[in-house]
Formats: sequence, structure tokens, C-alpha cells
Amino acid sequence: MRLKKGLAISALALASALVLSGCTDSGATTDTVDVADAPEFEAGTTMAALAEAGEITIGTKFDQPLFGLKGTGDPIGFDIEVGKLVAGALGISADNINWIETISANREPFIINGQVDMVVATYTINDTRKESVSFAGPYYSAGQDLLVLAGSTDITGPEDLAGKAVCTVSGSTSEKNIAEYTTDIIATDAYSNCLGPLRSGEVAAVTTDNVILAGLADQNGDEFEVVNNPFTEEPYGIGVALEDTEFRNFINDVLEASYEDGTWVKAWEATAGSVLDTPEPPAVDRY
Repeated sequence: MRLKKGLAISALALASALVLSGCTDSGATTDTVDVADAPEFEAGTTMAALAEAGEITIGTKFDQPLFGLKGTGDPIGFDIEVGKLVAGALGISADNINWIETISANREPFIINGQVDMVVATYTINDTRKESVSFAGPYYSAGQDLLVLAGSTDITGPEDLAGKAVCTVSGSTSEKNIAEYTTDIIATDAYSNCLGPLRSGEVAAVTTDNVILAGLADQNGDEFEVVNNPFTEEPYGIGVALEDTEFRNFINDVLEASYEDGTWVKAWEATAGSVLDTPEPPAVDRY
């Protein structure tokens, strides 16, 4: 059965998401993530430097409904809440997080060049990326799927894309994966830019992770539906500087604590959980 718009976000669910994210249309903030009181870290570590500075720069997506979406205030979504969990454990409140937009193509360069301290941006962990950056997590596991016009019946999976055009984002794991099924790929810098070509019939489908597609469908009435036949596993991780083992392990500790105390579930249910079922949190990878 195909996943259509999903559950419409009610006023109550939307309000919960805004409160948890610390963002409203008026720009007011409400911190719901615990902020550690003067935590101490070993000198010379990334944690010590960030805690002393009292601020952190986090890269995230600005166009991903449910995970990272920016309107007039700070971005909101599940990735944003995960970033706040890490910041809070460093003693940094939400109003001292500098959010920087990172698209799929620039996540590694932003980390390598020090433009961000970490990236939380529907960022799939894979071996190629591990050559350039390190990952904490995963904190969520998605799967690549297809978004089509509502009522379409000729595409039930990637095997049906032979001879058809598909849209995705340049530099993404999705672009690499879909190339196994079609060579007619339109690659852009944001998934939202794929919706116009899908409406016009220029492409037969949009492809990326199922949770991202569900967010796009949810935001666009009854125009689109997710095929709901995922064909990959996409573990989302938090990108940090290569071989920064101490910082990676610290973030993994924060994630595991959030799994145990229910903070992760609360963050999910107030954001992505307004549309999607609550999954089990994945085990972090202590590589």
C-alpha cells in the first residue's frame, strides 16, 4: 500500500514541534532540551573548546520537512532536535547554536574546512564519506524510495524506471543508488526543486530517503505519494572532523542517553512523528 500524504499535522502537533524546536513565528524561544551546568572536559578536546566558547555551529538542511526546515526563525525538525541534544550536553543552550545551511554536496567540505563543528542533515553514513569525515550515530535509519504523482500506478519500484527520467540531489547517496536503475537523472541542489519537474511530467519520480519524501508529500496536499517500497538502508549519522574520536564518542554517549531517558522519542514525536510512526532508535556504531 502506498504512503500518501500521511497524517495531516494538526494544530496541536505543529505547536508541539515549534515548542520543542525552540522556534515560533514571533522568534520567541523555549528551551526544552536539558542544558548541562558547567560540564568539564579534557583539555584540548573539541568538547572543551566548544564548552568554553559557549556556542556551536551546526550544519543542517533548510528544505527538509520533518527533519530540517527553515521559515522566518530558526530551523525546525528532528535533525534540529538531535543537534540541540548534543549542544545541551556541552552546556550550550539553543539560542547559542549557529545554524548553517548544508546541502548534500557541501557537507563534507564544510566539516573539513571548519565552517561547521558538526553536521546533522539527513546525512547517510557510508564508507566513501568516512574517508573524509567521521560519523557519530546512527541516530535514525531510513530507506531510499520513490515519490510519484498521486494516483500513478506504473511505478512500483526502481525497476520500473528504465527509460524514465528521475530527479534527485547532486552529491547525494540517492543519486549514486538510482544510477543502477536509470541513466536519465536530473540532479539539482535541493529536493524541493524536483517537485516542479514531477508536476510537469519532465520526470516520472523523485528519489531520496523515504522520510524526506514523506515530508515533501505532507507539505503538498494530495499531489504526491510515496511508493512505499524502500530499496536501500540509509543510516543517518552526525558528521564531525575526521578522526576526532573523542568528539564522536561523546556524541554517541549523548545519543545513547537520549534513547534510554526517552528524550529521543519525545524529539521524534514532536517533529517527524507528526507524520511517521515512531521507530526503535538504532544502535550507535562504535567503530
